Amino acid sequence: MHKPVHELADIIQQYKTSFTQKHQPLKQHVSVLNALEKCRTAALGGHVDQCDGCGHLRISYNSCRNRHCPKCQTTNKERWILARQQQLLPVSYFHVVFTLPQELNTWCLHYPKRMYDLLFAASHQTIRAFAADEKHLGAMSGMISVLHTWGQNLSLHPHVHLIIPGGGIAASGSWKNAKSNGRYLFPVKAMSVVFKNKYMEGLLKFIQTQNKIIEPSLRERLYGKNWVVYAKQPFGGPAQVIEYLGRYTHKVAISNHRIVSIENDKISFRYKDYADGGKQKVMTLEATEFLRRFCLHILPPGFRKIRYYGFMANVNSALLQVQQKEMGIITTRRSDIKKLSWKTIAKQKLNYDADLCPCCKKGKMITILSFDANGPPDAESLKALIELINLPDRQAGGKTA
Repeated sequence: MHKPVHELADIIQQYKTSFTQKHQPLKQHVSVLNALEKCRTAALGGHVDQCDGCGHLRISYNSCRNRHCPKCQTTNKERWILARQQQLLPVSYFHVVFTLPQELNTWCLHYPKRMYDLLFAASHQTIRAFAADEKHLGAMSGMISVLHTWGQNLSLHPHVHLIIPGGGIAASGSWKNAKSNGRYLFPVKAMSVVFKNKYMEGLLKFIQTQNKIIEPSLRERLYGKNWVVYAKQPFGGPAQVIEYLGRYTHKVAISNHRIVSIENDKISFRYKDYADGGKQKVMTLEATEFLRRFCLHILPPGFRKIRYYGFMANVNSALLQVQQKEMGIITTRRSDIKKLSWKTIAKQKLNYDADLCPCCKKGKMITILSFDANGPPDAESLKALIELINLPDRQAGGKTA
């Protein structure tokens, strides 16, 4: 993919000060913006590499590794996908989305951790209740749940994507397929009602603990409306599940490639208008408003945006391994995946060899110097250092840089 013309970091660099003056964001939001602004710049330090063949030099800056950064998710995503491949079964998989009504957005702004925890819990409890019912399945289900808080226009739109196998592990320990013959998992309208009731039960308990009340009119609207539960068509198989996971799990609120222009204190970006058949359109916002919307999607520190339930939870890993063995699935140990370096993942999954010289396309790039946040040495110091490193080669009559 080509390098984007504009980056989120550029917007932060130009407008962070005016944004903080206008909106007084939370300290944690400013911390994230600072990290994204410094990502892959001299402010975070880096290293100097030299080709062992042609002598080409390359300066690389360190990444911020923040989970909200659009530049830092690629290898994290690929490593996560490799780990998830070890949890798949040769069965059909379903994609279900649970969405909070917009009437709860104000509560999400003030109590994001609690509101999103409730969203995870209510959606999981809904699936678990239907799976346990003999009429629908009568087995323990498993699921991966991923939180997204944004809509295409960066507005607040909290929802969770669930990936659910089309069946479960029965009390006998054997696999039990879903009763729909692969057409659907559980009835959507019934799931919507159960989800609403479970979420509202948890919400009302939470509100009591805060010594607050929910306005009667809001409560009536919440109970009176249909909560959106969307069940997509089942995946064709495990390969399609992995493709989906790669697109959705490590997304951030906006990618750099969606940013069209930064000019006249305004930001233009592409978005899909789902109300108009998913057409691609361009939206323009004041720069400070753009950053305000982006900060809506900065999660509380330590908050887990990807969670696992049922037989896909870590506590039930032995159950899953037994099931995989019965189905003839051979897996890789998770510890072996964790040991893979980012360079190995980039080479295997992204067709990018970080060690290959970009100049001669033959030599290997060797790190000759690391530097801290003070930045790389000046040209003369760097030249002198290289001369010193190559001194043994000269004395031996070898090639110099």
